[in-house]
Amino acid sequence: MSIAYLNGTFLPREEACIPVMDRGFLFGDGVYEVIPVYGGRLLRLEHHLQRLAGSLDAIRIANPMRDAEWQDLLEQLVERNGGGDCSIYLQVTRGVAPKRDHAFPAGTQPTVFVMSTPMAGGNDIDCEPGIHAVTFDDIRWDYCNVKAITLLPNVLLRQQAVDADAAEAILIRNGFATEGAASNLFIIDHDLLITPPKGPTLLPGITRDLILELAANHGIPFREADIPLEQLREAGEIWLTSSTREISPVTRLDERSIGGGKPGPHWQRMIAIYRQYTDAVRNGNAS
Repeated sequence: MSIAYLNGTFLPREEACIPVMDRGFLFGDGVYEVIPVYGGRLLRLEHHLQRLAGSLDAIRIANPMRDAEWQDLLEQLVERNGGGDCSIYLQVTRGVAPKRDHAFPAGTQPTVFVMSTPMAGGNDIDCEPGIHAVTFDDIRWDYCNVKAITLLPNVLLRQQAVDADAAEAILIRNGFATEGAASNLFIIDHDLLITPPKGPTLLPGITRDLILELAANHGIPFREADIPLEQLREAGEIWLTSSTREISPVTRLDERSIGGGKPGPHWQRMIAIYRQYTDAVRNGNAS
C-alpha cells in the first residue's frame, strides 16, 4: 500500500481526496516537482527545492514550508514507503476557493500533495536498446521554465509521439530544438556535448544541470547553445534526460537512424559516470 501526504496528513494514496473547488483541479493553478530517490536518499533535494521556490514565486503562491520542513516531510514519506529507489511527486496548488473565478482568491491556503512511486533500477548499459523520438512543433506557452501542473500541451505532444510508436517528442520552436515533452535534450556533435541554454522555452532540469556538472568534473567538453533542427538531425548522438528517465539515448529520430541505430560511446561513458554518482547517493557519499 502506497502512503501519500495531503495537507498535513499521511494516508493511503487511494484515500487522498481534494475538494472539487481546488484551483489545481479547476484551473491547473499550481506547480510540481519530481524528485528521484536512490537507496532511500533524495537526489539533489536542495536544487529541487530551489526550483520549487522559483516556480511558486513565478505564479505568486506563498511557499507553504521552509526547506527544512520540506526535507523532513519528504524523508518521512520515503521511509513510510519502504525507502529504496523511488520518485517523489510533489504538488502545490493555490488551494480551495469559495467560487470559480480566474482571478486569485484572497486568503486561500495552498494545497500540498506528495506521493511516492517505485522506480526501476538502472538498466544494464550493454542491453540499452535506445529509444525512438519524433519531432513536433512546440505548441506550449512562453513560461516553460515554470514547472506548472498545466501540462495539456505536453500531454498532447507525448500522445502524438506514442501514436507514432515513439517514446518521446522533441519540440521545435522557430527552427530550433528546445527539449522533449517531458525531458531535456543533449546532442553530441563532433565529440562536443551540446544542450540548449536555460530560458523561458525550456524547463531548467535538475538532471540536466547534474550532467553538465559531471561533464565538467570528468573533462568532457560541453557547450550550452541553440540547436538548429538540421544540427539535431545530423547529430552523432542524441540524449533525453529527466529525473525518472535518467539519460536515454535516442537511436532513431523520425525516420532517421542515429549513431547507426545503437547507443553511442559518449552516452556509454556518461551513463557510467551517472550511475557511479547515483550509487554514491545510495551509499550516503553524495546528495
